[in-house]
Amino acid sequence: MNTFDEMPPRTALVEIARDFHARGWMPGTAGNLSVREGDASFLITASGRPKGQLDETDFVRIDIQSGELVERFEAHAKPSAETSIHLSIYRAIPYARACLHVHSIDACLVTDAMSNDADRLSLPPVEMLKGLGIWDENPNVAIPVFSNVAQVSVIAQGITARFARQLPDVSALLIRGHGITCWGKNLQEAYNQIESAEFLMSYIARSQGRNSLPR
Repeated sequence: MNTFDEMPPRTALVEIARDFHARGWMPGTAGNLSVREGDASFLITASGRPKGQLDETDFVRIDIQSGELVERFEAHAKPSAETSIHLSIYRAIPYARACLHVHSIDACLVTDAMSNDADRLSLPPVEMLKGLGIWDENPNVAIPVFSNVAQVSVIAQGITARFARQLPDVSALLIRGHGITCWGKNLQEAYNQIESAEFLMSYIARSQGRNSLPR
């Protein structure tokens, strides 16, 4: 089987969307996927498209410097509502060539259990941390957490500001009650990061549920 990086970018994004939809991570039209082509622009899923039924015309191209729509494959296609988050990541992290955002139940449960003022989630020292590039024997790493607001550009501004001060320990971020976003130096790496991060979300959510049971 070819890796996603051996496929045409739109073909790969369609395959990833259908995979994530089947896992329940992209229900309905939720979530968005993007990949850079060259240094100047990226492809991103168009707004309002059901992720289990995408085809190769369901994408638009965004200029990274201006943030403007520069190409669409259907006349009425609009950029994903969360395009500004992808822009923030591509601008802040030069090595990022792909960015994947999903809406999973476990990620929402994890952030729902956090205190209101927490802005990072400590990750458990389990083997799957290696999937996020953490190989320390006694790791002390966390995922940055951002508040969810209706105006997505406000979330993006928060990401830009925090990442300008310090880049995260891992290539991932969480938005409260919303979902997880991962990025990588290519599509396959970003895909692997999402799988690893979602394993950790499930581990934490189940641990929280276990700890809340009466003893």
